[in-house]
Amino acid sequence: MPQGKPAGVLCVQLDDELRCKVFNKSERPAFCGGLQPSVEMCGDSREYALVWLTQMEAATKPQV
Repeated sequence: MPQGKPAGVLCVQLDDELRCKVFNKSERPAFCGGLQPSVEMCGDSREYALVWLTQMEAATKPQV
């Protein structure tokens, strides 16, 4: 997504299980490589992490 990913839109690089198809590949965007997991972000489950990411995305969505 050369112009970035709008909030609420899944990344085009996610597969059907929401796993990154370009993880550890040279075409992976620098932003993604810079996103480092933390206990705050990941919690103790995948479900927690997805909720956290969704909330951060909503909180940082540009106001139109």
